[in-house]
Amino acid sequence: MNHVEHTGKMKPMDVTTLRAETFKSFNAPKQIDAGVLNVGYVEAGPGDGQAVMLLHGWPYDIYSFVDVAPLLAAAGYRVIVPYLRGYGTTHFLSDATIRNGQPSALALDTIALMDALRIEKAILAGFDWGARTADIVAALWPERAKALVAVSGYLIGSQEAGKMPLPPHAELDWWYQFYFATDRGRAGYEKYRYEFAKLIWQIASPEWNFDDATFDRSAAALDNPDHVNIVIHNYRWRLGLADTESKYDDLEKRLAEFPVITVPTITLEGDANGAPHLDSSAYAKKFSGKYTHRVINGGIGHNLPQEAPQAFAEAVIEVDSY
Repeated sequence: MNHVEHTGKMKPMDVTTLRAETFKSFNAPKQIDAGVLNVGYVEAGPGDGQAVMLLHGWPYDIYSFVDVAPLLAAAGYRVIVPYLRGYGTTHFLSDATIRNGQPSALALDTIALMDALRIEKAILAGFDWGARTADIVAALWPERAKALVAVSGYLIGSQEAGKMPLPPHAELDWWYQFYFATDRGRAGYEKYRYEFAKLIWQIASPEWNFDDATFDRSAAALDNPDHVNIVIHNYRWRLGLADTESKYDDLEKRLAEFPVITVPTITLEGDANGAPHLDSSAYAKKFSGKYTHRVINGGIGHNLPQEAPQAFAEAVIEVDSY
């Protein structure tokens, strides 16, 4: 397969006849049992179109894709945008299920949702937790991934790698992870989750002038009874401070080997991303299929699909042609 790298603006494509608009809301979420969850999700586009799974991050929600979804639907795609575990209307089917936020669990949630919706193969696209989840699905179940769009590239990690210290300036970027490692941090996030989320939005996207209505629309998804447990477990797990469920051990062992992703991929980066991220040169070789990297200019931060929906949608459509 060809391996292509490119940094710059999106190339003109036929899909530029589509234009992003600012949509205020999705239709009411649908619900479906999938694996250990009852998943809340929104759907757009024709039921027989090529499926696209759009996966959000923390502390965001499905509204990161509110302007992307209609663009893809208009281009003929079947668009699925789920709430991750711990967000929105997604809830656990059993009170006895461990509220586990480790990455392999979230990836299996995606596979379970695809199974429940009878989607054999999908284009996977996301950012933050969603990009990591998409990366993992593409790496471990390439037969289920037609292609991949991942903001900030290759995000697969391991507990062992998470134990390695970073230079001080890099550790500073992860301040919230260390805060969450303490009882005070857990209590603080429980009490101030909305203020915390707004601060993360501001730090991660310093040039995005979102208004209160935009933030409040997404912050409502954090009012989920499992949200704090999932978030705290996720970040403590990364540092080796939270237990791993044994049923995910085999998957985590495979991920700890940092598997190469073979499916066609476009990685994206905003030129003003204030969240921790690596330069694309650090991970380009982790993609062995046809591959392109692009920097999206114009003060674009971490929440790239909401800040630059046109560019994100075009990447999904282009990677489908690889």
